[in-house]
Amino acid sequence: MIAFLRGRVIDKQPNRIVVDVSGVGYEVHVPLSTFYEIGDEGAEVSLRVYTHVREETLQLYGFLTDLERQVFERLIGISGIGPKLAIAVLSGMDSREVITAIQRADVARLTGIPGIGKKTAERIVLELKDRLMQLATPVAVGTATGESPGDRLREDLLSALQNLGYHRPQAEKAIDIALKGDGATSFEQALRGALREMMKH
Repeated sequence: MIAFLRGRVIDKQPNRIVVDVSGVGYEVHVPLSTFYEIGDEGAEVSLRVYTHVREETLQLYGFLTDLERQVFERLIGISGIGPKLAIAVLSGMDSREVITAIQRADVARLTGIPGIGKKTAERIVLELKDRLMQLATPVAVGTATGESPGDRLREDLLSALQNLGYHRPQAEKAIDIALKGDGATSFEQALRGALREMMKH
């Protein structure tokens, strides 16, 4: 699973770039926000990467900031929203604007993005309004150390539950309940609490 790439931009088009990493060219799909910021061809770039595997295809989606990647992953966790539509959302709005629009239930702002109809926008607000709270605080841009210990614990728990075969939306809800309910601070405590919550459903 590719999670990070650092290399030189050898081809650049809206929503798609090719990064040369030690002589290997990786095609990476990116939102326009990342496209505008990465510089011209020949520039060095570091990207957070989401690897999307489906049937026989493997596609890479890249982001300059960890916040963009996290918003992208939460969007594709919604039924009916695939990577291309999630990229369209982040191309139409800055990641912080996406968070603000969702928290304010600003359906009109979301439907201004091509491909997002009213029902889809309402589903995004319904499913993500509470789950984006932890992303609303300032995040260090361009550094891998921008996450707080709480964010890292949440990500570790999510990874563990997904490796066990649980779907991301259900896993995130169980993690939220476990962290709030038990006040768990250790990974083991929180994982046990999240698993107990998953067993109830």
